Amino acid sequence: MSEYYNERLKGDRGALKRALYKACGFSDDDLKKPIIAICNTYTNASPGHANFNEIEKMVEKGIRDAGATAMSFGTIAPCDGIAEGNIGMRYILPSRDIIASSVECMARAHGFDGIVLLGSCDKIVPGLLIAAARLNISAIFCNAGPMYPAVYKGKHYDGNIVTEAIGWKERGLISQEEFKEIENIAEPCFGSCAMLGTANTMGSCAEALGMSLPGCATIPAVDSERLDMAYKTGVQIVNLVNKGIKARDIITRDSIINALKLTFAIGGSTNAIMHLQALYAEAGLGELSLKEIDEISKNTAQIASIYPASEYDMVDYYKAGGVEAVLKEMESNLNLDCLTVSGKTLGDNLKEENGSRDQNVIRSLSNPFSPRGGLTVLYGNLAALGSVAKPAAIPEKLKNVTFPALVFESEDEAIEKIMSGKIKPGSCLVLRYEGPKGGPGMPEMYRPMKALEGMGLSNSTALITDGRFSGSNRGLFVGHISPEAYEGGTIALVEDGDFIHIDIENGVIELLVDQNVLEERRNKFKRVEKDMPHGYLDTYKRISLSASQGARII
Repeated sequence: MSEYYNERLKGDRGALKRALYKACGFSDDDLKKPIIAICNTYTNASPGHANFNEIEKMVEKGIRDAGATAMSFGTIAPCDGIAEGNIGMRYILPSRDIIASSVECMARAHGFDGIVLLGSCDKIVPGLLIAAARLNISAIFCNAGPMYPAVYKGKHYDGNIVTEAIGWKERGLISQEEFKEIENIAEPCFGSCAMLGTANTMGSCAEALGMSLPGCATIPAVDSERLDMAYKTGVQIVNLVNKGIKARDIITRDSIINALKLTFAIGGSTNAIMHLQALYAEAGLGELSLKEIDEISKNTAQIASIYPASEYDMVDYYKAGGVEAVLKEMESNLNLDCLTVSGKTLGDNLKEENGSRDQNVIRSLSNPFSPRGGLTVLYGNLAALGSVAKPAAIPEKLKNVTFPALVFESEDEAIEKIMSGKIKPGSCLVLRYEGPKGGPGMPEMYRPMKALEGMGLSNSTALITDGRFSGSNRGLFVGHISPEAYEGGTIALVEDGDFIHIDIENGVIELLVDQNVLEERRNKFKRVEKDMPHGYLDTYKRISLSASQGARII
């Protein structure tokens, strides 16, 4: 019987494979051990991923000390912030599926015994989790950690202060010199951005799923504890391989529901909904409908409030106890029998947790920020298949409004109108043809929302779209409107001056136009085709599903 652990390395048929690995410096002793891959998404083109080489070294050390052999490979990690506001943003959501597929290709080609997934930013985290579910081998996730906030005039900000400052400068509130100072301090160190955007929401979800070790999600990127967590992650993947614990033992219906509840409890990014829907399908669990998601939200209190919903940033969240503290406070509403990568159940992990260390950031179920979750699903003739909003970031006075529409066929057109000062309070901006197919790529409408904020309009206007939003946005915004305009959804029929009614509490979004008029408009409907570079967007447009189904590919 061969003494090699990995089946592909055994016997004469494994000789060439052993020879190839020996060419990389691995010895016979190395190859007799479990072979653990480290998928390292390092890039110096993104602060959220710039420290992964240091983290990888500690993961590798943990793997070696636990008696296994580490081999590394990389994949893409595009930055939302750098891609925003230009054609690059159209590639961000589609990159999720490239990441998942590239990890699948490498892991199945080499037949690794287990895998450590290193990622931090918006679409990289769900891409890696989807890969884990697809591969169903022993897997564990570790993020790079959030960055520390910017400090400007005694107040903490995340990097999006730059976009707001454009509006401040336009209004004469700051000088060009002050604007440059803000640019220079906005992103003070590496790490994922300092607010509860999609990156940190998905890192939190990974921990709530049980796919990363307890406490992993919120440790700041520059703290020494981050490297200690990386080492422990390396040790633990070997334990998972030796015990035969695989990804789908952890990624289950119950654990995904737990992750959804965590997302609602912290008022996380709206993007988390589509990512968890995609993960649910990839884990072989079928479709997770928006209706079911909405029911979960209605029965989950929001017990944490983190920037942009409050003044408290990710470091404050970490100091208040992070994900484990939130889970402890809401444990009566969770499935505690879910297995985690610690080798213990969620309930066993939480026995060692005391709950919130700061009631300003994380509260108890008996004293929530809101009795229902920080995200919600809206339906109506404008969104027959559903749409998504974030009540945690919406001012109270905007939660039930009827505003006249201002229709835009592009993000740039909307930005120009906003920055010209021609948007009046009490308007509802409609940005369409930005869905998975119509965008294509379902870009974030981050910049228009930040422009409204910078121009002092975020408390008096609404913005709705079949595109997405950044987790850093605040104000009355409704995204993921389905069906999208490209597929003939009602959003394609809206005209300037039509009244739109939005009722967050009751989950309603309606176009107040007579049905006969809408039918007349539908008969004249011609979809807008955008001129885009030939390449992957063509493929994504052809094979992507609706936002209501996670915008995943088929």
